[in-house]
Amino acid sequence: MTDSPLVIAQSRLLSPAGLDDRQLDRAFSALLGPGIDFGDLYFQHSRREGWSMEDGIVKDGTHSIEQGVGVRAIAGEKTGFAYSDDLDPEALLAASASARAISRDGRALAPQRADAGRPARARLYPAIDPVEGLDSAAKVEALRRVDRLLREADPRVKQVMVSLSGNVDTVLVVRSDGVMAGDVRPLVRFNVQVIVEQDGRRESGYAGYGGRYGYDALLADGKPERFAREALRQALVNLEAVDAPAGVMPVVLGPGWPGVLLHEAVGHGLEGDFNRKGTSTYAGRIGERVAARGVTIVDDGTLPGRRGSLDVDDEGTPTRCTTLIEDGVLAGYMQDTHNARLMGVAPTGNGRRESFSHLVMPRMTNTYMLAGQDDPEDMIRSVKRGLYAVNFGGGQVDITSGKYVFSATEAYLIEDGRITAPVKGATLIGNGPETMRKVTRIGHDLALDEGVGICGKDGQSVPVGVGQPSLLIDGLTVGGTKA
Repeated sequence: MTDSPLVIAQSRLLSPAGLDDRQLDRAFSALLGPGIDFGDLYFQHSRREGWSMEDGIVKDGTHSIEQGVGVRAIAGEKTGFAYSDDLDPEALLAASASARAISRDGRALAPQRADAGRPARARLYPAIDPVEGLDSAAKVEALRRVDRLLREADPRVKQVMVSLSGNVDTVLVVRSDGVMAGDVRPLVRFNVQVIVEQDGRRESGYAGYGGRYGYDALLADGKPERFAREALRQALVNLEAVDAPAGVMPVVLGPGWPGVLLHEAVGHGLEGDFNRKGTSTYAGRIGERVAARGVTIVDDGTLPGRRGSLDVDDEGTPTRCTTLIEDGVLAGYMQDTHNARLMGVAPTGNGRRESFSHLVMPRMTNTYMLAGQDDPEDMIRSVKRGLYAVNFGGGQVDITSGKYVFSATEAYLIEDGRITAPVKGATLIGNGPETMRKVTRIGHDLALDEGVGICGKDGQSVPVGVGQPSLLIDGLTVGGTKA
């Protein structure tokens, strides 16, 4: 019988360091006491590797192992935090005492013995170490095959960059309220970028995919070759791109990865800390209409194998599907335990941290809009002059105002109800809540991204997922180079 993630986490993190129940009780005795409302210990062991190839030559091969413990003491709205990359009883005791010393404004709590019981639920991903699942020669050969394929596919290919990465995070959360939870989190990813040249003009295309599984699934069924061809397709399309128009016009967003705009322009504003502090444009608006009818947005950490999914969050809370906006009405926020306690609501399993050396914050997992009933082709046919945006690059958002700017890496003109020329240099400019109110049609073609999302907040990066169906947005500002 395969060991549970909790058993694996205990054997990987506690046993080698000589930590047992007695040592954990000592740590909580140092952490808790008068003035402290809540405390937790977050143990983590991370193993990571990365391979990259450029022009048929392996440019980089990295491997790292990191471990440590983060200790948190909460008193009212104040948080004391300390961490150590030494996993031994004395280092844990010192970190606990340091965290406790930060603030003393709560009530007294006695130490509690951790309870390993968790609600039964099917696991979302296997408790495996991808790094051990394939030897180095096979990983390099997978990169080499993609490089050869692209160079043979088109003489205009001038440069190929391919990368492969895998990691496993083993975490153990022990809380003062009696919760103990362990998780073993695999994550793999494959990326390919190709640069093409024609008549002195150079353009690039990118594709990538991944998820919480092993290399065997990542490299199966010809997926590396399929995504390589997709990167080449994008690059060749960009060779034909004309200057993007500028002005206010209807915009049709494609399904899947364009949900990154939703993630940035709407998702961050629905995280609990911004709303508790009143800095989000959505603060205090539960029950109000904040989007067009038919717009339903959820954050779902329970999708099997997805990049943003977690069996439990970084506080040991089981993840769930949280409805944020339902039929255009604001329904809720994403919460960790701290913000949930202060706001008088239940945590939603959205407490996340980059590593043991970072504080927990409410963060997104897989955030997407549910499908509607409209035919995407009918959306295109209904537009006299507008933009069809398929892929996006970087963007920026102001949480307080909801204003955003996003660049489209693949977009096309819509003229007289038909998709025509590809365009370059298109940016979408708007306000998240206003954009959601301008959604006039919602496609039946919901798709999630391919598994490459990374979310940044307060200097911390975590893996996430995005998604949406095709959307028709009326009157969106497009920034371009052609008036």
